[in-house]
Amino acid sequence: MTAVGRLALKEFRDGVRNRWVVATILLLGGLALGLTFVGSAPAGALKASALDVAVVSLATLSVYLVPLIALMISFDAIIGEIERGTALVLLSYPVARWQVVAGKFFGQLSVLALAILVGYGVAGFVTGATSESGAAGWASYAAMAASSILLGAVFIALGMLMSALASERAMAAGLAVALWLVFVVLYDLGLLGLLFADETQSVSPVLFQSLLLANPTDAYRVFNLTAFDGVAEAAGLAGLAGTQGVSRSLLIGLLVLWAAAPLGAAAALFQRKEL
Repeated sequence: MTAVGRLALKEFRDGVRNRWVVATILLLGGLALGLTFVGSAPAGALKASALDVAVVSLATLSVYLVPLIALMISFDAIIGEIERGTALVLLSYPVARWQVVAGKFFGQLSVLALAILVGYGVAGFVTGATSESGAAGWASYAAMAASSILLGAVFIALGMLMSALASERAMAAGLAVALWLVFVVLYDLGLLGLLFADETQSVSPVLFQSLLLANPTDAYRVFNLTAFDGVAEAAGLAGLAGTQGVSRSLLIGLLVLWAAAPLGAAAALFQRKEL
C-alpha cells in the first residue's frame, strides 16, 4: 500500500470511530427517509416516479447539509495536526507533505461517502421497494448520490485549503463557516439581487448562466434537477431540461475542477508552511 493509501486508511479509521460520524449517518438517513415519504405524495399526479421526486427533495437537502458536514470534517485537517504537534511526528516518516494532504483528503472523503451511501441508500431502497420505479428513476437517484459525494469532495478540499491558510484552529473554523455562508446562502441571494436590480436587462442569459455555474452548489443543483427528464418534471423544470446547452459532463467536470484546484492549493500552501 502506498503512503497516501496508508494515510487515507488511518484517517478513515479515525473518522468512523468518532460518534458524530454515526450521528451524521443517522441524520442523513432520517432526513432522507422523511423527505422521500413526505415528498413522494405528488408523484402520482406527475409523470415522474417516486424516486424522481425523492431526488428533488434530497438534492435540495444535500446543497445545505453535505457542504456543512464536509467543512466540519476538514477544517482542522492541517492546522489541527500542527497545533497538536503531530505534524512533526508524521513528517518524520518517509512521507511527503503533498501525500499527507492527499491521504487526509481521500480518508475524509471516504467517511463522508459512507454517510451518504448508507443514509441515502436506505432511503432509496425503501422508496424503490414501496413504489414502482423504473430504470430511469434508479439512474437519477444513483446520479444524485454520486454527485452528492462529489459535492462533498469539493467542500472537503475547500476546508483543507482554509486549514492550510489559517494560523490556528479557531480561525480555520471561522473561515469554514464563512465559506459555507458564501457558497450556500449569500451567492444565490446576490444573483437574485442582481436580477432585481437589472432594470435595463443588461445581464444576458449566457452571463447569468455562467455566474450560476461558477458556484459548485449551483452546478450540483442544476445537474440533479435538469439532467434527467423525470426529475425535471417533478421539479417543475421540464421546460429547461436539455435546453440550456449545459451537458452533464460539463457540470461534473466543473465539480471535479472545484475539488482539484483547492486541494492542489492546500498542498502547495502546506509545503511552504512552517511547523
